Amino acid sequence: MLYPECLNELIESFKKIPGIGEKSAERYALALSKLDDDDKVLFADSIKDVKDNLKKCRICGNLTDKDECAICSDETRNSNLICVVEDYKSVIMFEKSGTFKGKYHILNGLISPIDGIYPDDINISSLVERITNPEETEVIMAIKPSVEGEATSLYIKKILESKKVKVSRLSYGIPVGVDIDYLDSITLDRALLDRKEITD
Repeated sequence: MLYPECLNELIESFKKIPGIGEKSAERYALALSKLDDDDKVLFADSIKDVKDNLKKCRICGNLTDKDECAICSDETRNSNLICVVEDYKSVIMFEKSGTFKGKYHILNGLISPIDGIYPDDINISSLVERITNPEETEVIMAIKPSVEGEATSLYIKKILESKKVKVSRLSYGIPVGVDIDYLDSITLDRALLDRKEITD
């Protein structure tokens, strides 16, 4: 055993974070051990605060520490313009660009039968419930143009057809297979402005 048990446990905890391997986990754990006591307490309290208070917005599924996230509770934003994204990281990218003034809906996944993920496994039913003015509502599908993304977009378009909701997607200026959160703000802005209505 190279380190005391408590430090080994901290290293193992860091390794559970995606993208952090053995060496990085070791480096982070050692760096944390060198912090002064106040900073260690702050670090521990921050983790406990996330555990106790972080949850999903009851409307859109975004991360929040309240019942509704700041975007859903913002009455200046257009509630009839709903941008559907795969996860909360995409919301952050859109917000950094500053262009979009509507609201979001986080699916928390994409339809992928091969992986055992079906429509009932992701946040689709609450999207339908949100639409109270169908003829005035536009749903923008802002998910990656992959097989799973296409299947999810077409499924959502199909269930919204009877409600006469306009369903559009981001322009294909976005490279195929690229996650939304890796795009620069200019590409994202152009794709959003050049969105197209989904057709069969």
